Amino acid sequence: MGFARACSVALVGVEGVVVEVQADLEPGVAAFTLVGLPDKSLVESRDRVRAAVVNSGAEWPQKKLTVGLSPASVPKGGSGFDLAVACAVLGAAERIDPAAIADVVMIGELGLDGRVRPVRGVLPAVLAAAEAGYRHVVVPEQTAGEAALVPGLSVLGVRSLRQLIAVLGDEPVPEEPAADRGRPDTMLAGLMVPGAGLGTGLAPLSADGTAHRPDLADVAGQGRARKALEVAAAGGHHLLLSGPPGAGKTMLAERLTALLPPLSRQESLEVTAVHSVAGILPPGEPLISRAPYCAPHHSATMQSLVGGGNGLPRPGAVSLAHRGVLFLDEAPEFSGRALDALRQPLESGHVVVARAAGVVRLPARFLMILAANPCPCGRHTLAGAGCECPPSAVRRYQARLSGPLLDRVDLRVEVEPVGRADLMGSGGRGESSAEVASRVRAARERAAGRLAGTPWTTNSEVPGHELRTRLVAAPGALMAAERDMERGILTARGLDRVLRVAWTVADLRAADRPDASDIAVALELRTGIQRGVPMQAGAR
Repeated sequence: MGFARACSVALVGVEGVVVEVQADLEPGVAAFTLVGLPDKSLVESRDRVRAAVVNSGAEWPQKKLTVGLSPASVPKGGSGFDLAVACAVLGAAERIDPAAIADVVMIGELGLDGRVRPVRGVLPAVLAAAEAGYRHVVVPEQTAGEAALVPGLSVLGVRSLRQLIAVLGDEPVPEEPAADRGRPDTMLAGLMVPGAGLGTGLAPLSADGTAHRPDLADVAGQGRARKALEVAAAGGHHLLLSGPPGAGKTMLAERLTALLPPLSRQESLEVTAVHSVAGILPPGEPLISRAPYCAPHHSATMQSLVGGGNGLPRPGAVSLAHRGVLFLDEAPEFSGRALDALRQPLESGHVVVARAAGVVRLPARFLMILAANPCPCGRHTLAGAGCECPPSAVRRYQARLSGPLLDRVDLRVEVEPVGRADLMGSGGRGESSAEVASRVRAARERAAGRLAGTPWTTNSEVPGHELRTRLVAAPGALMAAERDMERGILTARGLDRVLRVAWTVADLRAADRPDASDIAVALELRTGIQRGVPMQAGAR
């Protein structure tokens, strides 16, 4: 009787569980039994592994073979267990030393010819292996860079099963022909889900290795909206842009990611892990260093926004926009259930999806931008534009954005139509994204220094209790906000959000704490009521 074990990782959402792959050989009729709650794609690995082992020059054991995946209570799926199953079988057959693979985590799909193909979710799988105490990982050669992002691990990238057998047996490693560089590498097909990257805002790299990024200087006019965009980027505040069609709401939203600072190392790992599981990680870019941008269509279902799918839930748009921007264009056209499902992740920064197959917690800390027309035809706010929508239709259309959802939006800006002078360039070119981004970065650094030693890094994350007790505004600065609260214009949550925006405005002008004018700017950005304060960028 022969026995050997190797290790692999089962992904549950964006978290991994280390799975022990055990192989047992007993005398009897040749058979291959796979147990341990595998799904259809994993059951099919029996034929893939057998063909890969034979075509790699090794002998398939003609005995009763049982492969168990432990813990058996965890659902397992995908083709990433192939490599561990093959090595466990070869270890039980004593083709390789069982001790050499006992504490090695192996992730990869096997082709019938023995080649090792890449799979999705390598980064979260390797992170789970490192947290479990493993120090040696074997992955496909194409994803070795992604696995190497995790410190403290020895990563071996292999091109074929015969190469891995040679390495484990201390034999000369055979040369494997590389892919034809004159055509796309078919081995990378396992990393991308067809169609999954549409709308995520990850622009493909051009031939010179650069990606086109829209610039804020392309936007004509819209001084108030540009100021709101800067405040949103500096403090991580949610934003509602309302106005007639063609005013530039989408242009402004598309340029927000250029104002956000680069992701930190920890944030990059979080975003890369989600995108790797979702199958939208660009090949050749193992680490995402800039904020993602996700813009789902208004016909998106609630499951596609918050996560779902058959079996265990998969990341939705709110998770794909983690640490980045979620743009909902034509927001009133989204279903009410889909919009109201955003209320919980807007507050908590994560989403918990419960299904019959299990409960998954997915990260979802994003900056949300809503774009909406004032009425079904879009001409309600235009003087003399001929809006024929009855008042009841206008009220119904605007009521599609529920009060509880809008209460979580810090900034609300009316985007006015662009005038001829601004559009033709006679009004002067606006500031570029780089100029605004430098002020945003300085404001975030001030906020981070003030919040050092706390769980928060941006003003939008600070709870109201801290803003009213420890991080207080200047004396008398809250008089206008208190009057609005007494009149019912502001809720208790709204007052806290006004304070957060005021701190961001103060950081942008390099002030120690917000004064009455900063509170007035925050109130105007939230309520839309003119307060008679200038909306200039930077210091006053």
